[in-house]
Amino acid sequence: MTSIGRICRSVVNSKLCSRMSSTLSYENAVQKLNSLQSNKESIAQILRDISLGQREEKCTNLKDMESYLSRVGVPLSRLDELSVIHIAGTKGKGSTSAMCESILRHHGYSTGFFSSPHLVSVCERIRLNGEVISKDKFADYFHGLYELLETSKRHEGDMPKYFSFLTVMAYNIFLQEKVDVAIVEVGIGGVVDYTNVLRKVPVVGVTSLGLDHTSILGGTIEQIARAKSGVMKRGCAAYTVEQPPGAMDVLVDAARAVECPLHVVPDYKEYHFPKTMKKELQVDINAYYTNASLAIQLAHAWMRLRGRPALTNGNAHKSEGISDSFSAEPLIRQVPEATVEGLQQCRWPGRYQVERTDYAQFYLDGAHTKESVEICAEWFQRHADRSDKILIFSATGDRNSEILLAPLTNIKFQKVYFVVPTAFKNINEKNDNYSLLEREEVIARCHKHNTTWKNLHGNDNVPQTSVMECVADALTDIKQSDTLPQVLITGSLHLVGAALAVLDCDLYKYKE
Repeated sequence: MTSIGRICRSVVNSKLCSRMSSTLSYENAVQKLNSLQSNKESIAQILRDISLGQREEKCTNLKDMESYLSRVGVPLSRLDELSVIHIAGTKGKGSTSAMCESILRHHGYSTGFFSSPHLVSVCERIRLNGEVISKDKFADYFHGLYELLETSKRHEGDMPKYFSFLTVMAYNIFLQEKVDVAIVEVGIGGVVDYTNVLRKVPVVGVTSLGLDHTSILGGTIEQIARAKSGVMKRGCAAYTVEQPPGAMDVLVDAARAVECPLHVVPDYKEYHFPKTMKKELQVDINAYYTNASLAIQLAHAWMRLRGRPALTNGNAHKSEGISDSFSAEPLIRQVPEATVEGLQQCRWPGRYQVERTDYAQFYLDGAHTKESVEICAEWFQRHADRSDKILIFSATGDRNSEILLAPLTNIKFQKVYFVVPTAFKNINEKNDNYSLLEREEVIARCHKHNTTWKNLHGNDNVPQTSVMECVADALTDIKQSDTLPQVLITGSLHLVGAALAVLDCDLYKYKE
């Protein structure tokens, strides 16, 4: 072999080794992250120890977060430097956050975005300037922070759990990368959610409220609202959508207690758009337009408090009415071009998503509350025009499957699959969607969903049902159909993510 050949081979081998090292580093990071999951007993202990009325007094989430951040060199005084739009709610907080981030980015600001859960890769939870962070960057930040926390722990087990570690990591990345603004989606609740360690937040939003995570947050809409209202800080600008009367009363009282002005956003139809641009969005659902209105107000409130108008760059333009958008008024109605572009170019997978293959058309929506499943069912019926309809369903956590399944019984499905929400059967601790829940327990839950479905139908017209141990098995079975069925996948974002992994959809453009 010539010397040039040896050099070329050396370079190729070096690149291959680098890629293998990068992959192993990321897999190792995911394996360590999965080891931080709360086990079943610790979750059970939380539910035993704290009712909603006692939660703030007994829960140590925020003190723990302060300690974790301090141990990685981010005291609260440093965290105060991060400008955050904090978004809580039951329904639509993910899409609202995504649209808000896209609007600000199209106005020329550098953005960070922290959301949960992920669909396929844990990297999805942290984005910079609209791009999911690369596996290399995820691994680099993860291992650095993990080592700092591991070496500074005071006793065995003194490490953050899965979500709190990712929150520490996201805040650290946003500070290190010096983003102009970070859009942070609350995990569960608000008042003691790990993300709520923030002391200074200029703008907060509360999306539509409903009953979810009731074993932790409480069983009434007022208790849910009380938990969510905890993101409001003294002097911040708060925005929300129309809420049920009891929930709105709680939000108003909470805002008054911290001297925080609270504004209800206008209906999307009330906005004035540039004459040259259409105002319709990619998802033609009333709830999505409501989320868009909240996103508009949150983004423009932050830009107004920032004290300067939108930047003009390749994606942002001055437009008719721009001066009105940055007036002292707390609500805008004149929408500039960059805002419209941000809304229309926002991509938020797993919600009202349609994917076509050569053997089926898939309609995917991670609806997991009564109201969101009702909207999902309406959306599917409006688009599904064939007689061969199939449902793939899963519900996680403490959610009442009877409440979630009831709206779906009005659709004439020919077959229903109750599926363990994993892509494949063999999922280990190196997988992004690994769960500590015992497989037998999850399968038993699927059989319970099956029984519930049959009970809802009574003895009349019960479609054929099957319990499957993974999404891949369900899709393999569907491939045997002679027709091109329309398949609705709903009930859980984890299920939707597993389905997208099997379908191998290009959800995001990864930036290396």
